[in-house]
Amino acid sequence: MSDATTSALERLLTFLAYSLSKLESTFNKVPGSAVVARYVKSSHQNDPGRTVLELILVIFAVRTLLQSRTRGDKQGKNFIQFSEKEIDELVDEWTPDALVQPLSEWEQRDLTSVPIIAGPNGPKPKLLSTGETVVNLASFNFAGLAGSEHIKEKAIETLRKYGLGSCGPPGFYGTIDVHIDLERDIAKFLGTESSIIYSQGLSTISSVLPAFCKRGDIIVADRSVNFAIQKGIQISRSTVRWYDHNDLKSLEDVLISVEKERKKRKGPLTRRFIVTEGIFERDGEMVDLPKLIELKLKYKYRLILDESISFGSVGLTGRGLTELYNVPASQIDMLVGSIANGLCSSGGFCAGSSIVTEHQRINGTSFVFSASMPALLATSASEAINYLRNTPSVLVTLQENIRAMRAVLEKTEGITLLGHRASPIIHFCLRNTPQTLTVTPPTPDYDAEERILQDIVDDALANGVFITRGKHLRSQEMIDSRPTIRLTATAALSKKDVEKATGTVKASIVRVLGKRR
Repeated sequence: MSDATTSALERLLTFLAYSLSKLESTFNKVPGSAVVARYVKSSHQNDPGRTVLELILVIFAVRTLLQSRTRGDKQGKNFIQFSEKEIDELVDEWTPDALVQPLSEWEQRDLTSVPIIAGPNGPKPKLLSTGETVVNLASFNFAGLAGSEHIKEKAIETLRKYGLGSCGPPGFYGTIDVHIDLERDIAKFLGTESSIIYSQGLSTISSVLPAFCKRGDIIVADRSVNFAIQKGIQISRSTVRWYDHNDLKSLEDVLISVEKERKKRKGPLTRRFIVTEGIFERDGEMVDLPKLIELKLKYKYRLILDESISFGSVGLTGRGLTELYNVPASQIDMLVGSIANGLCSSGGFCAGSSIVTEHQRINGTSFVFSASMPALLATSASEAINYLRNTPSVLVTLQENIRAMRAVLEKTEGITLLGHRASPIIHFCLRNTPQTLTVTPPTPDYDAEERILQDIVDDALANGVFITRGKHLRSQEMIDSRPTIRLTATAALSKKDVEKATGTVKASIVRVLGKRR
């Protein structure tokens, strides 16, 4: 190589080095450049292929923007030209598609069959259509708090002091003293270090799960968890392992298999969670909490327990399964419950350590991006907790009514009673009675069963008792549950009223099933 060529090459390399140095110094002066440089460096170190891919995407995006055919096209070469007449004809011919599919005949009937209540809800509301008073065995009013005059007076006082809405999310200007008082009341009532409240009950557990469970984490969940838990698991993008409904032997088998899989592929330890309900909304079954905690400690999992049904309905003072089984609440990592169900107010809560609750204040999407609970509802919930704490006899009345309802339904032919005997929600489904001897039972026709159960609901309402079918979003839920009718016990009714109302339901079952035989 000649001296002239070598000299020219050295000058070129010197120029390139100077240009790169100048470019780097200029880039470092840009605000936020250090963050970008650190990201690129760590990304390239962990995955060089990703750096190449991102560079290609950036070049493609710049090229696409520079070669936009519509930008600056003054002559309209890339557009089809229409005359005014053609435009009018196209507009006249266009028919927009429906935003939603039209309701089927069954869906229309199901919608119109929902009764409308005139005035406040309670144990004996009045129907708008007929003006008649009916016995309410459909609403979640376990302790009879709906319609309490004392709570109503306290709510009105709060309404006059703070107004109706909070007008802001809790992290900004939506939190006031009654919200802080409610969080303190819930934590003290359950025996946990701290708690956090959400303004919507359904979105509570579906926000708690993705706040802690991320991609790569492992969730072991019951197959029959409610819809809100299913959505939370889906949003979390975690690896999910399912176990058979309320079968703790199946749960242990899954926990063992998860650990075997990790050791086989020599994977790293990740965060692992067991997710289940205290009392299952789908059928009223109750989990064996002491055994569940034993498995959690044995296999080193965190436990997220949804007590949306059991809170305010079981235990000496309505504290839920921890009180029923005499288990310290501190042994449950995240205890989630419904303020709407158990306290007849609105929203939900998550109780646990202060680390758990404080983390949700910046990572719980429903907490961060939703307006906080109206002040009057927070006051109502705090008063409801005081009522449960000071009036334990109401839970005794509730359990007596549950036993009375089950005693009547157990004697009813043609149905199968589901759920735990202490559950305040009582489900029953139609009993299959095959006419011929077959090796396998016939596959149930869920649509036909839904229609029969709705006939029972309509007949009971016509005779003065308000009940409901167990409603599910069949196209969106993981499993198709057997159609059921759900009755809800309440302490607001006397034992005599409950026995009479359940007897009416029994008579409706006999009438409807008798017509179809």
